[in-house]
Amino acid sequence: MKPKALLYIFFMLLMACKKEKQEQGTLQLTFTNVVNGAALTLNTASYTNAAGEAFTVSAFRYYISNITLVRMDNSEVKLADTYFLVDESKPASRTLQVMAPRGEYRAFSFLLGVDSVRNVSGAQTGALDPVNGMFWSWNSGYIMAKMEGTSPASAAAGQALTFHIGGFRGEYNAVRRISLVSPISLTVAADRKPDVTIKADLYTWFSLPNQVQFAQTATIHVPGEDAWKISENYSNMFRITSVTDL
Repeated sequence: MKPKALLYIFFMLLMACKKEKQEQGTLQLTFTNVVNGAALTLNTASYTNAAGEAFTVSAFRYYISNITLVRMDNSEVKLADTYFLVDESKPASRTLQVMAPRGEYRAFSFLLGVDSVRNVSGAQTGALDPVNGMFWSWNSGYIMAKMEGTSPASAAAGQALTFHIGGFRGEYNAVRRISLVSPISLTVAADRKPDVTIKADLYTWFSLPNQVQFAQTATIHVPGEDAWKISENYSNMFRITSVTDL
């Protein structure tokens, strides 16, 4: 092949790559944490679980990772390196900015938790940094979601509630894939920034399909059947409440 032809092909490939790189936009996911519809307020507000037991919340954190977008034709776009820690005590953490290819999307999904590859990669940085208090050094794995608080029904010291939900292997895998369908199409482009507001309801942790009574279970801090039951419950935690497509 002649040098000019090779140069032309190289130039066209370069332009195509440049164009593809430029055709990106931002999708914003805003998480609002509630308890049975009431706004979650740390340390002061009192709530009631499905068993009628009162409780307060001092900490509420969960991982959102491995985001996948669904196009209008149902093809999927997996977004690389999407790992976020939503922490109720840090308002900025509840708004996620993700870069995505230009296009229209009808739905999206994400993992509640951290995938097995990252779980066996040791301590990491950013949202996965152990400094966030979501990594079991003794167990070489991540806590997928954490809730701490108190309840008069708890028999633990200080009437404490400690739900550290983890596990990524076998029958007690606590990682859950959550799929949500947008009520309107989401247009991602350089000049568009869809904002999806998602309600996360802590009440579901202790309700259906597995009702949890604090008088019987107030502490979970290892992978196993109890943690898995909570994960089965929190797979129902998320609902889209509004979409702004600007």
